[in-house]
Amino acid sequence: MAQIEIYTQPYCPYCTRAKALLDSKGAAYKEIDAPNGTPERAESRTRTGRTSVPQIFIDGKHIGGCDDLVALDRQGGLDPVLAA
Repeated sequence: MAQIEIYTQPYCPYCTRAKALLDSKGAAYKEIDAPNGTPERAESRTRTGRTSVPQIFIDGKHIGGCDDLVALDRQGGLDPVLAA
């Protein structure tokens, strides 16, 4: 199964939605708590160039945020990536 990392912060509805989608797929993921001002958030920005959360990586490849993950699923591309 794919290795998934997801940078999140508390009370983020997009983070909740992304995790719910991954949960519905039975995908295990490493959640990295990254509120504003933390080293984890800085790490996320360095890795992605983006300032928002969630930021999702599958097998080290940046997928994007929640909307990107949902779009990938709607296009039928998420299941093959998770199965790899």
